[in-house]
Amino acid sequence: MKPIFGRGPSLQLRLFFAVILSASLMLADSRLDAFSNVRYLLNSMVAPIQYAANLPRTMFDGVYDRFSTRKGLIESNHNIKREVLRLKSELILLEQYQEENKRLRKLLGSPFIRDEKKVVTEVMAVDTSPYRHQVVIDKGQIDGVYEGQPVINEKGIVGQVTFVAAHNSRVLLLTDANNAIPVQVIRNDIRVIASGNGMIDEIQLEHIPTSTDIQEEDLLVTSGLGGVYPEGYPVAVIEQVTRDESRPFALVTASPLARLDSLRYVLLLGSSGVIENSNTAERPQSDLLSGANNE
Repeated sequence: MKPIFGRGPSLQLRLFFAVILSASLMLADSRLDAFSNVRYLLNSMVAPIQYAANLPRTMFDGVYDRFSTRKGLIESNHNIKREVLRLKSELILLEQYQEENKRLRKLLGSPFIRDEKKVVTEVMAVDTSPYRHQVVIDKGQIDGVYEGQPVINEKGIVGQVTFVAAHNSRVLLLTDANNAIPVQVIRNDIRVIASGNGMIDEIQLEHIPTSTDIQEEDLLVTSGLGGVYPEGYPVAVIEQVTRDESRPFALVTASPLARLDSLRYVLLLGSSGVIENSNTAERPQSDLLSGANNE
């Protein structure tokens, strides 16, 4: 009886025969083209496997390309919006310049120079309290923001910075009841004080005698008094003038040109990047709004 597992040829002999057989097959294929049909059949069988193996990479590349394109479009859109905002801010003084040229020729030689540095910033949060009108922006002490810095958008004055943290700041809006701004009527240069009355779309003019020449649709611009807001930036348009002879002062309300209830991007005005309040401590964004309610 023969054993089930007999000893066969040695490993070296098997390797020798395998090499001889492979060389013979390659020589026959190159000289006689005898295996062309076999190669075609094998390629046809392997092609679906190659396609299936390559499918995840193809799908990932497609998703990555679409994501990269979308991200690029979003970034480009943000850059365009910032550039438009910057350009519009350069045009809001045009009406004042035209009026000045018509009224007083000598003002052409005045030392009124526009060299303010403008920095675009984005609104991060809005105060939900009905008694406070303020927002939080994404620029802070490390960006050169300082307390009292004026804030505008493409329409006109928005407000001023009242608190500065390391990476964000709080802006008190024009309509806040604690805010006041020196303005002048562009038609006749009458200087008055405009203050917020707690309504997001309205400000009021303080202590206006009934005989004062103020009319509806008059444009109010910053007067430059007080040293906070530069002269000439649009603020509001007179909406209503109520004169009562029994009262010494008229009731005058105006509508801000900037839409303060839908702010997204604003501009910080400043002649330099020097921080005036270097001792300002950093607080979280939530503390900026909550701290204002305790003031």
